[in-house]
Amino acid sequence: MLEFTLLPTTGALAPRLGRLSLAGRKSILTPDFIGNTSRGVIPHISQDNFRKTVNFDGVYVALEDFVEKYPQKTPPVFSYDVPERLRQFIGLPPDTLLVLGARRNPPIASPVANTNTDVGLFTSVGFTAMSSEYYAAAARKLQADIVVGLADIPFGQAAVGTKRKDKMSDRTEAWLRALVATQGTIRPGEKGWSIFAPILPIDGELQAWYLEHLLHDMVAHISGVAIYDACLLDHLPAPLYHLPRLSFDAPASPHAILRQVGLGMDLFTVPFVNHATDAGIVLDFGFPAPAKDTASSTRHSLGIDMWSGDHAQSLTPLSDACTCHACTKHHRAYLQHLLAAKEMLGWVLIQVHNHAVLSAFFAGVRASIAAGTFDADVAVFEAYYEPALPEKTGQGPRIRGYQFKSTSHAKTEKKNTKAFRKFGEEEILKLKAAHRQQQNKKPGMRDGVDDEA
Repeated sequence: MLEFTLLPTTGALAPRLGRLSLAGRKSILTPDFIGNTSRGVIPHISQDNFRKTVNFDGVYVALEDFVEKYPQKTPPVFSYDVPERLRQFIGLPPDTLLVLGARRNPPIASPVANTNTDVGLFTSVGFTAMSSEYYAAAARKLQADIVVGLADIPFGQAAVGTKRKDKMSDRTEAWLRALVATQGTIRPGEKGWSIFAPILPIDGELQAWYLEHLLHDMVAHISGVAIYDACLLDHLPAPLYHLPRLSFDAPASPHAILRQVGLGMDLFTVPFVNHATDAGIVLDFGFPAPAKDTASSTRHSLGIDMWSGDHAQSLTPLSDACTCHACTKHHRAYLQHLLAAKEMLGWVLIQVHNHAVLSAFFAGVRASIAAGTFDADVAVFEAYYEPALPEKTGQGPRIRGYQFKSTSHAKTEKKNTKAFRKFGEEEILKLKAAHRQQQNKKPGMRDGVDDEA
């Protein structure tokens, strides 16, 4: 049974400390983050390096990464009749907390609209729809530790009307009720799971009916809440204050993380870490930040662009204060060489370092809250560091189609640069003319070259 121990706080919208515990899993001290996976793994981190070089207490996995064959064929993840089949399918260590949801974070907008029974997904082979009954059955078979309830959110729409928001509330309540009902059919000896109820990104008045049913009918079966808009934490009913809060309001920078922590958020998935790694940016920040030099008006960057030629002969570690594997075993010149040569090891080392920086950042946040200096430390942090991460300058690793927003599929340009180019008509004519000048020399080879051209 999932347990969340919450230390006393100063108010409803205030930073708070807690401990999330589950038998057989590592306890998570909150505020903290869990790894954001792609197809079940942390990008650039193999499962052996997951155990040796990164310190994750939990990961978030999206079901849409595994149902590309649905509904025509049974997805491979359901073909193995073993205990905790999702954990074994992705090779996750047994002591790591496993959180399952329907969509990635952040999700890619799907042109397949949600209906009263189905939710639109974006799989690795295209768009599809999945029923709420199928999701509940998948939760039972995959046996994750925590299952996030389906939320009817029209991602990608700039404006949502009042009638559509009413549908969001009604559908989310029905889908959550189906998940709770499936949880109630667990047989003795069968592994259960904990449910996190979604809190929609709409005003509390528009989802009041859903929250009322959540409190009266399902609160005894709920172990946490999934928040899609941190600004609506003040609309959270008081009987739900004691539950852990998982943020799906993806922060764009550590400043956004601190703002959500200040409102009382507990757990995060942090997509900007993977984005920074793909861009070749080494994160370089800490909390609390050093005192700002009053003689200088410039702020320090949140990261270092390793594509810059300035690092080509630098023997300094990636970050002076970091003790991760990448910083203790390698230097900037080596990492810059790996990126320039398109070696995958370059992104592996950056990913190891970036997650170590984020782990140290959250450890500093927890220490600051315990010391009662969080608000003052946040002010120093905002004065010391730039408000946004550096822009990408180099070419990242080869990108697959499902990593793009759906709107980019309508564009005609290629996502990745061409490895080879086709000869133009003028170049072909020149080749043929050159072959005709040597028509008596090795005609077989000449014909082969003509065919190839």
